[in-house]
This record gives sequence, C-alpha cells and structure tokens, in this order.
Amino acid sequence: MQDLIIDMKVLFVCNNAYNQGNGLSVSIHNTMRKLREHGVDARLMAIRNLYDENGPQPDFPLDHWKFPIFEPIIYANGFAYAKIDRQKITEALEWADIVHIQEAMPLENVVVKMAVKMGKTLTATFHLYPHNVTANLGLPKHNFVNWPLVHNWRRLVFNHCADIQCPTAMVRDYLLKQGFTARLHIISNGIDMPAEPVKVKPVSADGIVDVLCIGRLANDKRQDVLLNAMRYSRYADRIRLVFAGRGPKEQKYKKMADRLLKQGVLKVPATFGFYTHDELHELARKSYLYIHCAEIEVEGLSCLEAVREGIVPIISEGWLIGTSTFALSPESLYPVFDSRALAERIDWWIEHPAERNEMAQRYADSARNYDNDKTIESLIGMFRQALGEKA
Repeated sequence: MQDLIIDMKVLFVCNNAYNQGNGLSVSIHNTMRKLREHGVDARLMAIRNLYDENGPQPDFPLDHWKFPIFEPIIYANGFAYAKIDRQKITEALEWADIVHIQEAMPLENVVVKMAVKMGKTLTATFHLYPHNVTANLGLPKHNFVNWPLVHNWRRLVFNHCADIQCPTAMVRDYLLKQGFTARLHIISNGIDMPAEPVKVKPVSADGIVDVLCIGRLANDKRQDVLLNAMRYSRYADRIRLVFAGRGPKEQKYKKMADRLLKQGVLKVPATFGFYTHDELHELARKSYLYIHCAEIEVEGLSCLEAVREGIVPIISEGWLIGTSTFALSPESLYPVFDSRALAERIDWWIEHPAERNEMAQRYADSARNYDNDKTIESLIGMFRQALGEKA
C-alpha cells in the first residue's frame, strides 16, 4: 500500500490541537502519527501550542483569537479559536493534496471556501455533535441553537467534502438524518494495541472497590450521575471513586464528593487527578469497574483505552452516545441520567466477581477490533477514493 500513497499530502485543520485532556486533540495526533508510519505526509494547521511554548508546534501555526464574553468558558473546556490568517491558510492549501477538516468553526469555514476556489480535495472527520458545544455553554441538551448550528456546519463545511469519517454507526445515522451529502464511512478513530494480546489479571471485589471514571469534568460528561448513584448503592461504603480528568466542573464535583463523605454515604474519600496515558492504563488495570457517564459522545476513546487494559465498563445509553456500542452485555449499560439504574449495575458487578473477571478478558479482546493500524488503512482508503474522484 505504501508505494501507492507515498506522494499523498494531507493537511489536518483544527483550532486547538495541543490540549492533553481533550479527546479530539489526542485523536488528531494519534491519527497523524499512524498516517506517517504508513507513508502519508500528514501536516497540521492549528493554533500554536498554548500549553507548552517549547513543545511540539503545528506545521502551519496560527495565533489564538479570544472569543468575547465566552472565552473563560471556552478555554476551561479545553478549546480555543484560531485567528484567520489568509496568507498562512493559502500557504498550507498550496502544499496539500487533501484538506482534512476536524471541526466546523469559523477557521474551517474560511479554509473550506478558499480550498474550493483552489480546486482542492476536501474530506473530514465528524468529531463533535452541536450538542457538545451548546452543553458546554450551559444550554440544555434540547435547545433552539442545535439545529441552526448543525445546519450551518453542513452548509458551510461538510457538504463541500467528498467523504466524511464517522467514528460510529450512530454518527453516520445522525448525519444522514441531517441531510449530509458526502460519502459517509464508518471508521473508528482507533487506539494503539500492544503486539501481544492482553492477559487480564483477576481483580477482587473484597475490601475497597475502585471505580474509575476518565474524562473532562464538564457538563456533557455528567460525572454528577455517578456521584449521585452512590446514594443508591448497597456498597457505597466500600467504593472509592477515582476521577481522572480536569475541567470546569472540578470544584463542584469535589464538593459533591465531600458532602457524600460527610453524610456517611462514602466511607473512602473520592480522588481527583490528571494522569499520563501510562498512569491511566495502570489505573484501569487495578480498578474494578470503569464508568462512562457522558450524555453526548461521538465515540469515547477514553472508554476504549480503559477496556483495552481489561476492565469492565458501565456505559450510559442514549441517542447521542456512540460509546454504548462498546458494551458486550446488558449489565454494562444503563439509561443516561439514571443514577439509580447505574447504582444497580455497579452493585450487580460487585456481587458477581467471577462474571466480572471473565468479562474483563472478553472486553480486553474486543478492543483489538479498534486497532489503529486497521482503522488507518480504512482512512487511507477513504483519502484515495476522494483523490481518485477528483482526478
């Protein structure tokens, strides 16, 4: 395959690509790294690295534009807007064979318009629902902004693309309903897999039970559902909640956890922290359960990363939650927002340790279906199809 694609130059366009706590940023860098390993010349146009001036920088760097009024909320959620620099955009577009869009914000609106005039091939990955954006602005899940937002995304950006990567079938179905006209490809963003299959070590349900939750502490991730579930669990006095992530809801959730401790619901203090990838893998290996509470999620690779290490997940289930497709049994799903149902699932797995350890190995094995090497080959096939049509 490499001989066929060695001259392919793919420009990734993203606003903020260097926030370690942001799944979009992690996905972009993993995808670009794997593309390069397969012989594709993949380069990035994005805001300069705001978090580490001496760290890695985009190939085509843009300045940061601060959004009036909402900037503190936007930045707290790990996002930032790029300044429109048409000279830099022109330079990047002239270099590229394919322009691969990651979002549909003002930067991408301009890039797409210029790329169309220059006759460039456009593709995209659908990473965010409009609901992700509005939820983190404090709006309810059903609001008057979502429809016009996705309408503009479709009209100004995505319908100019030949092909769109949909991380899950749920995303594809949503885009079809919204009238997207590009070819839609179900291709996971993928995770790195070890060369040898993971052999899961049993974890005991005796004594303290570690329950892990990974993700931004933000509106759309709904970690409050897990905290509230402790009021209904028969084993709350033995559960240690481990929250791995940071975000605008951190102080609120710490106060909720402290209140549960003072009221005697929890006997073991919850822990909050930000961890490296290796540390997260170690946490997953030693924890008993992984909880994914998000109400809106395109794919949820943090769940898949944890499952790879051999942990049983309990995942929220709803019409905008692609993560639920990772579940292998009914006991690994609960209706989104339902703290009582989540508590029942947690209690069931604590009461069935043999089943938990058997399923942990099945989950670790299932993660191999999302191996980055396989997903990258599919993505390259999508690029080649878009280029071939243009030719």
